[in-house]
Amino acid sequence: MSIAVDRTSRPERSVPAELVEPLAGAAAARKNPEGRRDIFATCVVVIVLLVAMEITSRFVPDYIMPSPVTVWNAARELFFSDPYHVAVTLVRLAISVMIAMVAGVLIGLGMGMFPSVRPYLKAIVVIDTGIPALSWMLIAVFWFKNPESRIFFILLVILLPFYALNVYEGVRALPKELVDMIESFRPSRWQVLRYLILPHIVAYIFLTTKSVIGYAIRMVIFAELVASAVGIGARMNLAQSTFRIDQVLAWTFFLVILNLLLQAIVNGLEKISLKWRAEATVR
Repeated sequence: MSIAVDRTSRPERSVPAELVEPLAGAAAARKNPEGRRDIFATCVVVIVLLVAMEITSRFVPDYIMPSPVTVWNAARELFFSDPYHVAVTLVRLAISVMIAMVAGVLIGLGMGMFPSVRPYLKAIVVIDTGIPALSWMLIAVFWFKNPESRIFFILLVILLPFYALNVYEGVRALPKELVDMIESFRPSRWQVLRYLILPHIVAYIFLTTKSVIGYAIRMVIFAELVASAVGIGARMNLAQSTFRIDQVLAWTFFLVILNLLLQAIVNGLEKISLKWRAEATVR
């Protein structure tokens, strides 16, 4: 026996227009001001740094602090002469971060979903985090002959723990009520992973990516400086050996801009992927 519900007999509840308009206006107002303030603050800091460089360059030799114009000319020269090295560094960075993300997410899920292997995976990750980056670089030089293998290995072992630990914390942070609710339907392990865990840890993956982008750029440059003759790190090493501090600063400013662009791309992907999630504003 089924019970039919007459939906037409229920009066429709409509939200008064005088409530909708202020709420819509408040939501629109919250979207832009913070981004505009961040852009304004970044511009102010850049202007202050350029002014400080210009003032300092008037009192010290060029090999200590060149003027912004000199650095700009060096940047133009590098842009037209070394695009291959820039492309190599970007490819290394992208491949290493993507593979470290996949491996770290799988290890984090293993720690969160399989209690029998959790202590062993945690021990491996914690030990990895305690090994200095310089040690991994020296080990890679001994273990691998190919520079690409060295750089990939260095970035993998350095970035992987960030994803593994954050994804594990994301699984642990699942609301108990939500877990109990989905367990009442007797789902398979795959269904729990697909409908509960994966949507929940997406935010943790984006958070980790935003946190490690700058660190990954520094590590790939350091690895190229130590273990490769191609890439931005190698070109910075060459500039240092020829006392071209203008080129060193030009590469440095390029890496700062690259970091900002990658952060913006990840933020955009995060907004698209998590547009279903309501934003909370703390006053």
